[in-house]
Amino acid sequence: MNIAVIGLSHKTTPVEVREKLSIPEAELQEAIAQLRAYPSIEEIAVLSTCNRLEIYFIAKDMESGVREVSQFLCDRSHMMLSELRPYLFVLLHQDAVMHLMRVSAGLESLVLGEGQILAQVKTTHKLGQKHKGVGRVLNQLFKQAIGAGKRVRTETSIGTGAVSISSAAVELAQLKMDSLTDLNVCIVGAGKMSKLLVKHLLSKGADRITIVNRSQRRAEELAGQYPSANIVVRPLSEMFDAIVQSNLVFTSTGATQPILTKANLEPIVDATGDLVLIDISVPRNIAADVTGVSGIRCYNVDDLKAVVAQNQESRRQMALEAEALLEEELASFESWWQSLETVPTISSLRKKIETIREQELEKALSRLGTEFDDKHQEVIESLTRGIVNKILHDPMVQLRAQQDLEARRIAMHTLRTLFDLEDESLHR
Repeated sequence: MNIAVIGLSHKTTPVEVREKLSIPEAELQEAIAQLRAYPSIEEIAVLSTCNRLEIYFIAKDMESGVREVSQFLCDRSHMMLSELRPYLFVLLHQDAVMHLMRVSAGLESLVLGEGQILAQVKTTHKLGQKHKGVGRVLNQLFKQAIGAGKRVRTETSIGTGAVSISSAAVELAQLKMDSLTDLNVCIVGAGKMSKLLVKHLLSKGADRITIVNRSQRRAEELAGQYPSANIVVRPLSEMFDAIVQSNLVFTSTGATQPILTKANLEPIVDATGDLVLIDISVPRNIAADVTGVSGIRCYNVDDLKAVVAQNQESRRQMALEAEALLEEELASFESWWQSLETVPTISSLRKKIETIREQELEKALSRLGTEFDDKHQEVIESLTRGIVNKILHDPMVQLRAQQDLEARRIAMHTLRTLFDLEDESLHR
């Protein structure tokens, strides 16, 4: 296999490095085009979330492909390869295939069994197709991985009660503040993560929530899902007023630069107070210098690890069950991959038989002369095509279905010898 993945994740890479490599959806088309422009890259797909950046690719030459994608990451992050290398992982061939299946199943997530990652893998596949990065091989790989993720969640209990990044953030808040009841809570942002924040805050007893968002309509739609809850919606222009009136603030926006900094918080926050800020965005919404502001305790996604660790042990057995299913999915993909080597032989055989059919048809029609009109010629054309397709059908099906690699190669060699076929792969 000439499949590879290069990436980094929450396991080995701090948020301050991850945010330098985050690729927002608005920039994905340009990133894919840049990667596809490298001479060794044939197909590309980019998975970018708050906890990982992974680039899956098919390369003509694997060594060159790894070098080119690594260069892209250096350019993107403005870091030297020597600085970036300690954080990167490179997986090749079957290891790359299994990694994507594990990611899709939630086994590589910060929160084991997390459900949101499956939707993110689907989006990666969809956008990779839209922006002309995903071709035949990555299309099959992502379809198989998405199917594997669904299967793991259907056939094991790993998705049952699985916590998300948002619920882990709420648990962290509860640990740091003892109780969420009677607190003024502010959420900056109204996307998917914020929707989950509202859900889990209400379940933990939070009863005064303010949502601040650039789009008032979107924030009102979110609040409208909980008509009986005490949820107030405020425009982004009133963000600092909302923060001043809050005990606990969550940030979850798509901003590429910090929206809360020491400079804009220090003048408005009571130095003797106790304001807790929890940032679950990557890139971060809260600047690192905010930790130095008196009266503020600040946390980000990397601080969730301690909370998540409490839930991991009980889920490890479920993960083992999932691993066994993924091994089956890997074997299925490998079988498909190996069947690809039959394509040149099948293509060459069909091409040769089709050439013979066309030549013999032309001879027959020239003998019949002008007495056969176009309609009769179409009938004869269709007849000969049908005969050829039926003759070729069974050999092609049997060749693709042959599981024994050596037996398949012997069969292909025999076909090429008997029919004196050219090897199509030599002309690619």
